[in-house]
Amino acid sequence: MPSPFPGMNPYLEQDDVWEDFHGRFIPIAAEFIGEQIQPAYIVKLGVNVYIHEPPYEQRVVLGRPDVAVVAPQPARPVVERVETIQAPAYARLVPPVDVCREPYLEIRDRQSRQLVTALELLSPTNKRPGPDRQQYLHKRQQVFHARVNLVEIDLLRGGPRLPLEDLPACDYYAMVARPEDHPKAAIWPIRLPDALPTIPIPLRPPDADARLDLQAVVQRAYDTAGYRHYIYEGTPKPPLSEADQAWAAELARHA
Repeated sequence: MPSPFPGMNPYLEQDDVWEDFHGRFIPIAAEFIGEQIQPAYIVKLGVNVYIHEPPYEQRVVLGRPDVAVVAPQPARPVVERVETIQAPAYARLVPPVDVCREPYLEIRDRQSRQLVTALELLSPTNKRPGPDRQQYLHKRQQVFHARVNLVEIDLLRGGPRLPLEDLPACDYYAMVARPEDHPKAAIWPIRLPDALPTIPIPLRPPDADARLDLQAVVQRAYDTAGYRHYIYEGTPKPPLSEADQAWAAELARHA
């Protein structure tokens, strides 16, 4: 059953849904694009890795045994103690870290294997102020300096926008940045009620652009994941305006 929303489904933006949606979106986009550009180009899945270490206080707590959950043990027979073999050295265990992996898409020339186009679907980690945002912005700048095409898709209403001057008022956007147009980039601004556009995927001249129907990608992910069975138990985040919430709730009711 298709998504009841004409464009982006705001219920997909919930914290417990987005990571799964992001993981499905990129391979589906790769499939759609690959059908148009093979065998001249290779479509590959890459992974952005973000490593988060917990604060010092949390590391101490994680290493403290919780005596409250230890159940009393029956008495055991006394046995002669065996001398422990001493180790020549000791090391400290590395504190646990949270490793976040987010897929992205690469289009490479089949002959040279050179990167031609990178496609990124933004996540909250890319948008929230902090080291993850800075890491993504550094990667973005590297792509521009390498004269690689960049397709950047933001389907999240939450979080501050990435640096883009003269971005029209919108809830979502798709950006296609070509080296020959730098510093200008083509923008597809999207409002919540709008159908998602079909955008060009640049290749190397003289090859014509591929096309990516964003609405079809979102719809495929929605169908295959079975989102209609559980995402409407929550509410869109960030919250919608009162009018938009009434509109969204009515559409969700039919799902």
